[in-house]
Amino acid sequence: MSIELTETQINKLNSNKGLIALLSRDQLNYERAIRYVDYEKKLKKLQLEIIKVQNWAIQENKKIVVLFEGRDAAGKGGAIRRITERINPRHTRIIALPKPTEDEQTQWYFQRYVQQLPKAGEMVFFNRSWYNRAVVEPVNDFCTQEQYLTFMNQVNEFERMILESGVYLVKIYMSISKKEQFKRFEEIKNDPLKQWKMTDVDKRAQELWDDYTEYKRAMFTKTNTEISPWKVIRANRKTEARVNAMNHILKSIPYDKNIQV
Repeated sequence: MSIELTETQINKLNSNKGLIALLSRDQLNYERAIRYVDYEKKLKKLQLEIIKVQNWAIQENKKIVVLFEGRDAAGKGGAIRRITERINPRHTRIIALPKPTEDEQTQWYFQRYVQQLPKAGEMVFFNRSWYNRAVVEPVNDFCTQEQYLTFMNQVNEFERMILESGVYLVKIYMSISKKEQFKRFEEIKNDPLKQWKMTDVDKRAQELWDDYTEYKRAMFTKTNTEISPWKVIRANRKTEARVNAMNHILKSIPYDKNIQV
């Protein structure tokens, strides 16, 4: 079967990235390779704007928090890596907290997250955040119903205080289908380089899919506020999700677009 390509498409495939995308799979897929080249170009432009956001934050002593939530294997970590790979690591932190220690379990729930909030000129990215208690913990019986209700009663006020202290707060939820989650879990289990990602919580995620959905809806109903809204990003296609996440961050932060890079 012959495939007709435009001159522009041929030039994309003849580039280094185009050839890598074309030859990286056993079966040639011109459309996929062209999409990948377009994605890389978009990514580079967006990363340049993220650098501007960081430079603006440093110069103006601004504090930025971007939190990513979503089901297991939704692509939160991959999105954060693409967003942060070109910016200055001295002014950036990526937070993925382990389960609370015994001491932390006796503290106010938000306390260990407060300790991770940014100083002036810093961007902090949460790969899961205090919203663990809104969905993951109650679904997996990691907290009591009383603890869950206390969190839901306090979280909006907690975020109001963060915002009033001068922090820019961006909340992103990466949404994938049950079928796509299953597919990604299978890829992880079959890849020796990724098997470490699979946790006991992940192994139960498909079985508890409906429970996650119920708590997720309750979270949105309660915490999708006017001053601190959620942005839901469809994440079945990772490249599109990363681009959309970066675009949302850029729209949410009133940075100086003419700042020097």
